Amino acid sequence: MRTQAKDLQGKLAQESATGTAAFGKVSITMDGNLSITGLTIDNELMVVDKKQKLIDALREAHSDVMKKVQRIMAMKMKEMGGLPNFPSVG
Repeated sequence: MRTQAKDLQGKLAQESATGTAAFGKVSITMDGNLSITGLTIDNELMVVDKKQKLIDALREAHSDVMKKVQRIMAMKMKEMGGLPNFPSVG
């Protein structure tokens, strides 16, 4: 099982997804192991009076990319035969 987990981790590291927000002015790229590998912010949002808009856009882009990476993770796990059946507790 440990070998299978390492194999999955290696395959996920090769995957990548990008989430965007604020009409493309903010983007976050993440690998399949949930590490952020890229972040871009349009200069327009770097103005002090737009701080809340930037915060909201970062949250939205993060949510977008998380959904995409979770789909990638599920597909990779399915390709590898899914999770082993664990006996139910209780």
